[in-house]
Amino acid sequence: MFKVFYPYEYVNSVFAIDYEKLYTKGYRGLLFDIDNTLVPHGNDSTEEVDAFFLKLHSMGFKTLLLSNNDEERVKRFKKNIDSFYLCDAQKPRPEKYLKALKMLGMKKEETVFIGDQIFTDICGANLSGIASILVKFIGYDQETKIGIRRNLEKLILILYGLNKSCQKRLGDIQKREESEHAMEKGQAFL
Repeated sequence: MFKVFYPYEYVNSVFAIDYEKLYTKGYRGLLFDIDNTLVPHGNDSTEEVDAFFLKLHSMGFKTLLLSNNDEERVKRFKKNIDSFYLCDAQKPRPEKYLKALKMLGMKKEETVFIGDQIFTDICGANLSGIASILVKFIGYDQETKIGIRRNLEKLILILYGLNKSCQKRLGDIQKREESEHAMEKGQAFL
């Protein structure tokens, strides 16, 4: 019942993923959400994120930014990033996920979606038949108001944590130091 909301993997950030392992496993296309996945909500890209995309492209990955934001926001974010994009995606509806595959010239089996929201990003990828990686959302330290959906996501993650067959479906793709750090802090699922 809840499996449509379960990510294939759950990691601390986009930087905690071992992209070399993903590439070795045959993945060539990476779809990314923007807000709270790559940068805090509404922020422009950073030098670190720009360099991250350069590295992914040099490894042989094709990338696409899949966002529910409007085109002005997406273009502002990607001004230093050479990546395909689709805006106004209406996630979790599968149509734009499938259009993204066509734009990249990729099959579902060789593409991964990376995002921070279970009910939009992960659900949409799963409904589209695309492997999904959930990252912890990037929030501000002073942020105290958490929406109802974020609280429901915590419940889904507890259930996900109890369902071992739905975890690590991509194999061991988390960078070793990140994995050990999360285990030390007891943050495996929250």
